[in-house]
Amino acid sequence: MTPRLALDWDGTCTEVDSLHMILERFGDRVVYEQMEGVLGDGLTLHEVIAAEIGTVTLPLEQGVRWVREHVIVRDGLHELAARHRPVIVSSGFHELIEPVLEREGIQLQVLANSLDVRPDGWRPVWRDEAICTICGEACKRGVLVDGPYVYVGDGYSDRCAALAAERVFARNGLARWLEEQGLRYEPFRDFRDVLGALG
Repeated sequence: MTPRLALDWDGTCTEVDSLHMILERFGDRVVYEQMEGVLGDGLTLHEVIAAEIGTVTLPLEQGVRWVREHVIVRDGLHELAARHRPVIVSSGFHELIEPVLEREGIQLQVLANSLDVRPDGWRPVWRDEAICTICGEACKRGVLVDGPYVYVGDGYSDRCAALAAERVFARNGLARWLEEQGLRYEPFRDFRDVLGALG
């Protein structure tokens, strides 16, 4: 069986983490900085995201317009999508991912969370709240259990999924963490690197 290709969204498919961009632009920067400091050290990823996104109060239409105008996808995404039809597995939100894919003319399966947009702050509606027996959090690994996969990621939310992958392409925080764990990965700058390695 040929392993399927799974991509993280924020900071992997995008040049800059688009959820962080939204939080820095429209959320409470103090809360954002405090939460990022305790991620994985007392609070789960879901708890951190909920606290951060809860400080965003703008109408969804404005947020969608902003991501469509400002989020830049990583070089080579169009070619990778056309050749390998990857699945996007994100700890972010459909409402902020799909408008960017639509702008780019890319149609891929997206496994992500949803937003309950309220005037007093956005609320996450989690895709899956089942706790992983490996990492102790609700993580991406659970949606990738139906066969072998190659994983491409960049951060904290990608760790557990990367552990179960047959092959891992990593950058930034995920690459540093894998190095600390003594685990193999292939570095990448953009998706042309991934395309070249996959052949």
